[in-house]
Amino acid sequence: KDRGVFEPYRLLVSPCGRIGREHFVLGSLFVLTSALSARLALEAVGVERFSGLVGLVAAWAMLSLLVKRAHDLGRGAPWLAWMLIPFFGPLWVLPQLVLRRGDAEANRFGVRIDREAIDYLHLDVLPPGRAVIVNDVTGLNPIAVKEVVRPSSIDELAHFVAQTRDPICVGGGRFSMGGQTASPGCVHVDMRGLNRVLAFSPTARTVRVEAGIRWCDLQRFLDPHELSVKIMQTYANFTVGGSLSVNVHGRYIGLGPLILSVRAIRLLMADGSLHEATPARNSDLFHGAIGGYGALGIIVEAELELADNCRVSRHSQVMARTEYLDHFVGEVRDSGDAVFHNADLYPPHFERLRSVTYRRTDAPVTVHHRLHPIRLAYPLERYFYWAFSETPFGKWRRERVIEPLLMRGRRVMWRNFEASYDVRELEPDARTRQTYVLQEYFVPIATFDEFVPRMGEIFRRHGANVINVSVRHAFADTGSMLAWARTEVFAFVVYYKQGVDAAARGQVAVWTRELIDLAVSLKGAYYLPYQIHATFEQFARAYPRYGELFALKRAHDPHYRFRNSLWDAYYVGHEGEEAAVAQNGEER
Repeated sequence: KDRGVFEPYRLLVSPCGRIGREHFVLGSLFVLTSALSARLALEAVGVERFSGLVGLVAAWAMLSLLVKRAHDLGRGAPWLAWMLIPFFGPLWVLPQLVLRRGDAEANRFGVRIDREAIDYLHLDVLPPGRAVIVNDVTGLNPIAVKEVVRPSSIDELAHFVAQTRDPICVGGGRFSMGGQTASPGCVHVDMRGLNRVLAFSPTARTVRVEAGIRWCDLQRFLDPHELSVKIMQTYANFTVGGSLSVNVHGRYIGLGPLILSVRAIRLLMADGSLHEATPARNSDLFHGAIGGYGALGIIVEAELELADNCRVSRHSQVMARTEYLDHFVGEVRDSGDAVFHNADLYPPHFERLRSVTYRRTDAPVTVHHRLHPIRLAYPLERYFYWAFSETPFGKWRRERVIEPLLMRGRRVMWRNFEASYDVRELEPDARTRQTYVLQEYFVPIATFDEFVPRMGEIFRRHGANVINVSVRHAFADTGSMLAWARTEVFAFVVYYKQGVDAAARGQVAVWTRELIDLAVSLKGAYYLPYQIHATFEQFARAYPRYGELFALKRAHDPHYRFRNSLWDAYYVGHEGEEAAVAQNGEER
């Protein structure tokens, strides 16, 4: 089950479970074309006697697909016997298999394999006789942990925390990219089994969920009620608890970090006790846990504000970098109808960008999907990212050819559709030699034209293979202790490719620290969910209230039970580092 829909056994061999129309059609084409190719190859080399074996294998694979597709329609395997009736049987059964929608919810045959909450990235590895390895999406941070536990209820998790004395690390989808979900020798708590909707009020526009639920699962729950998540990431595969722990943001206009839409959280402490925290009640825990990267405890529940699922129309234009700030303030931020916005800076010079805004509209939708359909693979997207990063003039073709074609025409879609992208579209075929990584920097919006040219100079000087820099906007967050938006800021989301060897990692660390110094010098910050390249001094300057969080951790977790690589780097032994930072400050 943990291997997900890419496992050939589940799709082509096992008759158990369900598959949708897309999987049935693509699987059938694969089986038929593979069988034909194999037969032709056998005939070409003169071993036709094996053709019968090929036919038997193909027949079983087709039967497996047919049975699972019948299950999706709520029919048992005997229903397929109608196809044996000459002419009329196939004429009645085949159109249903190819065209009819399957049961939306679970039926007696289970849920469709493309609807399961599975870890398709295969992040847990258990070599025989060795420790469990917990990694993140980049593959750069394998960490040996004692074991992985997967609680199915909050009470079970609370009992475990109260009874064990082992150090604990916590993870969901593990999309943070610097080991923030693991620490050597810890017990890793996988939260994805805690994925229920606990309370829902359409009139008050609030929902309370367990922290292991993914945003895409919550969207499927909310969409029939014409409601949307108020603030979340662009991609919907992440868990709510993970997003709260890093205090995410999206492309929303007039909003900011996720904490601004949270009514309450429930926090599991190191002694096994549970505490409700709101902006007014236990506010220190509320503002320390959201954006606190698991330092204080485990967020097990959250009550979130919702928004209307309105229709939005896409508006796109290309402009010089020097025109963007006035364009954003006058036509986007203060327009009153903008819902989503991002600007993509074109590498390698970053002197031109494409501004993309989604505005409320009453026009009929041109994209009829309510949410992004779940797909097995994204070959076109993978090709584009490879071509942009590896081929001659790849970045030029993206700017001058590909995106102008993709951005042509009028598109109107539902807000939920535009908020439900699948992060799988970013996944490469392999990460053994090179890997895609994210970083993010925040600077006050008035410093946009100072930050961008200097950022570009750093990238070019170090030969960084930057694929895209996306600009987002956020209003100030004055509450969270590790606030990355202490004023109104632009967020620069850097998506780049790097090698996985030690030399490549070292080179990235050098230009990363240069970018951190640049952002901090402009009274900005950098984002903590990524590779841990910053010095303690850089961390302290970017997050000046870290001392409040550390004091709270000492009070509620005196034995350092909740840990991960981030806090191993910055919390352990921080008293001596604090003295060094203070001394450096006096010298300056």
